Amino acid sequence: MAEAHQAVAFQFTITPEGIDLQLSHQALRQVYLSGLRSWKKRVTRLKNNVITGVYPASPSSWLFVVIAILATMYTRSDPSMGLIAKIQEHLPQGCIQIIQKCRTVVSAVLFSTLLWFSLIFTMRLCLKQLLSYHGWMFEQHGKVSNTTKIWAMVRIFSGRQPLLYSYQGSLPNLPVPAVKDTVKRYLESARLLMSDAEYERMTTLAKEFESSLGNRLQWYLKLKAMWASNYVSDWWEEYVYLRGRGPLMVNSNYYGMDFLYVTPTPIQAARAGNTLHACLLYRRKLNREEIKPVILNVPLCAAQCERIFNTTRIPGEETDSLIHWQDSEYVAVFHRGRYFRLWLYHAGRMLSPREIEHQIQHILDDPSPPVPGEAKLAALTAGDRIPWAQARKEFFSSGVNKRSLDCIEKAAFFVALDDDEQGMMGDDPAGNLDRYAKSLLHGKCYDRWFDKSFTVVLYKNGKNGLNAEHSWADAPIMAHVWEYVMTTDCFQLGYTEEGHCKGDVASSLPPPTRLTWDIPAECQERIERSLAVAQTLADDVDFHVLPIQDFGKGAIKKCKISPDAFIQIALQLAYYRNRGSFTLTYEASMTRLFREGRTETVRSCTSESCTFVRALEGGESKEVCRHLFRTAAEKHQHLYRMAMTGGGIDRHLFCLYIVSKYLGEESPFLKEVLSETWRLSTSQTPLQQVELFDFVNHPDYTTCGGGFGPVADDGYGVSYIIIGENMINLHISCKHSCPQTDSHKFGADIKKALMDLLELMSPEKPDPSRAEQNHLKNSKKDL
Repeated sequence: MAEAHQAVAFQFTITPEGIDLQLSHQALRQVYLSGLRSWKKRVTRLKNNVITGVYPASPSSWLFVVIAILATMYTRSDPSMGLIAKIQEHLPQGCIQIIQKCRTVVSAVLFSTLLWFSLIFTMRLCLKQLLSYHGWMFEQHGKVSNTTKIWAMVRIFSGRQPLLYSYQGSLPNLPVPAVKDTVKRYLESARLLMSDAEYERMTTLAKEFESSLGNRLQWYLKLKAMWASNYVSDWWEEYVYLRGRGPLMVNSNYYGMDFLYVTPTPIQAARAGNTLHACLLYRRKLNREEIKPVILNVPLCAAQCERIFNTTRIPGEETDSLIHWQDSEYVAVFHRGRYFRLWLYHAGRMLSPREIEHQIQHILDDPSPPVPGEAKLAALTAGDRIPWAQARKEFFSSGVNKRSLDCIEKAAFFVALDDDEQGMMGDDPAGNLDRYAKSLLHGKCYDRWFDKSFTVVLYKNGKNGLNAEHSWADAPIMAHVWEYVMTTDCFQLGYTEEGHCKGDVASSLPPPTRLTWDIPAECQERIERSLAVAQTLADDVDFHVLPIQDFGKGAIKKCKISPDAFIQIALQLAYYRNRGSFTLTYEASMTRLFREGRTETVRSCTSESCTFVRALEGGESKEVCRHLFRTAAEKHQHLYRMAMTGGGIDRHLFCLYIVSKYLGEESPFLKEVLSETWRLSTSQTPLQQVELFDFVNHPDYTTCGGGFGPVADDGYGVSYIIIGENMINLHISCKHSCPQTDSHKFGADIKKALMDLLELMSPEKPDPSRAEQNHLKNSKKDL
């Protein structure tokens, strides 16, 4: 009861003598400090909104313009060409007369302000036009056109020291491609996967669509593009993610791993202390917009960063919804079937890593058992969405269950404290690495809250990882957070010699609070049904993590080939050897060059790559294969650049299909295109903050990347990350229920394909014996 009394700011008792009012000064102080922190955040947000609103100018430039105008007027010249006098005529003349000089100064300030806003508008318009130019992406290395040289003026308009969202208002909108261009590119991509009869039939359907319904649908799409910031993203979020009625676990959520070879501390609570504190540091930088915008010659859209923290997916019977709160001062923690609320701020300040470790240890030491139905409650988030939506409405819409569920959903993020040990360890490091990946992807199906924006998982041996929900943002956003958290944990916060977090613990910290539940038997039955669905799905996942050492970007660059194109063609070769055929292949590309851009599909199985694979497997000469390989790589690079710059195929067709459904029109062409199966789904996880890692002095501190589940029941999911110059990590998934797929066999096929391509494309090494013979001949000639 002591903790409960401390949480009450005042108490009063009615007595015959009157009302006895007792104030808790400690509680009032906490309320005051919490409010003070909230107001500081509001002021910071307001300041950043002003700075971002006038970018690429700065607020101080207004003063410069005012002083310049006033100085010019002091020399008895009129820079406004009479506008200042016009403004002065319209100033109010009431009872309080303004002397002439004051009226002149006020008019000059008003004119200066208008001029300043006009300059900002002009600069932002110029910046937007410059950012709309993407010709530089298609030029060969070393050959720069005059247009691109002029485009380099973008640096003049880009301003200095931009905040995270400074470029948002200047980013161009995603263009809508012409229907005929999209249809042409689709037919080109589909030709190699169809028989002559199938292709002729699809061509007929495409031409009918292009000449009739397509133009009508395109008109509506162009209208949306003029009105909305992005004509794809809102529909993509709603119809691809939020309207999906199947389980999020495995099918949608993805995971991220810890360092591959290093565990900074074996103490679970200590690792949690540094990890959670690093997450808070990142959130503080995010709130202050101190995170540098990602720039690849041009800035990328940062809109997805807004929902990293304090975000939850809420189930619905027809569609889910994403709810984001401005702030949350605590996290929800799961351990041994119990749920806790852990406050991360005290007395208006952020808890130190040592204090968080102390609080986590308190949870680990808590011997209380879970109440009936509590231990496997999170299985509702792992199963189908409709049963979860119905159970939420029926059993969690009021009373103690609603209060506890609100606590989880409004938390900054979710934390899972596992009793298992994971990582590449023991007598079977490769097998343990695979089990580590599966644990992060689905766990026990009831120990991750799959609806939260992300769940931080901390294992008994100090290993960590994360599981992230996909609808609010794409993997590179979460990867950026995780890179910062891992490197801050090890290289900035650090640990004592005993493995504990550094710092002291305040004696006044209130302990974590157990969440309470009253889960009836009927709800427990539904939990068990959802768990059965999720367990069946999890047991079917076949996963393999394959680190490939002494092979990476350095070796590929010597071949003068794009690393991504190299790996994608290797995947085509591996799949052909694995299945004896080619398949429709999905590679995720980003469209963040545009405002609110997310992803586009690169159809990386091309006629050029297929021709190369057949030639290599057919025993053609090295010279022929090298030429075909370079042609295939150039084609892949072209498709990737087209996707990045708004010239992709699938998002345009997807939006046309959505419009057709709104209009009640049926299109056989669109229906067939959108029902195609992606049996090979691939994605590269880019290492974005290379400066945070030191692979020379700390080569063991290597991130392992992350992965996702298979998209098709009879296909593969492949995620890969290129680490430095000498390493590639692959995450391969498929399903045990398909007799034609095997993640380990496909991993071996990919590795062999990579090595075969490297051998093919590596420069010829001179024969030492032949060189020695030539040297002797030359020596004899000299004699």
